[in-house]
Amino acid sequence: MFRIGHGYDVHRLVEGRPLVLGGVEIPHTLGLEGHSDADVLTHAVMDALIGALGMGDIGQHFPDTDPAYKDADSMALLERVMIWVKRDGFRVNNLDATIVAERPKLGPFLGSMRERLAEAIETPPTQANIKATTTEGLGPCGRQEGMAAFAVVSLVGETVHGR
Repeated sequence: MFRIGHGYDVHRLVEGRPLVLGGVEIPHTLGLEGHSDADVLTHAVMDALIGALGMGDIGQHFPDTDPAYKDADSMALLERVMIWVKRDGFRVNNLDATIVAERPKLGPFLGSMRERLAEAIETPPTQANIKATTTEGLGPCGRQEGMAAFAVVSLVGETVHGR
């Protein structure tokens, strides 16, 4: 059994919030605004996993209208999603994700993000790829109004009883 999921998330940049990407706090003058910690990378990974399971999207399971998720740690939410992955008889084969951000330069932090996410999705770091790109100043990410992330995951399993 083989499944593929795609995830996407975007959040506005604001003052007075930490910048957390892939469970790693990045030094920056701005952070991402959101109901939880607004970790766009982890949210995109979660959305990809939920999609691969055929379970809708992140907003259905962790709505921003629920006070239980106020300032939630996205890595803890990802752990919950991984319970569903295993419950349905799957494991993560690989992850490929892209962060879209003009600043700060994320290259020095990509290895740490990769390690954190690989551990969380229970796959070797060689099967978790994290990259970053800019939009050359174009659009909301290019104007530093926000950041976005895309993720694709593949799941493999021995069951045909998954969702």
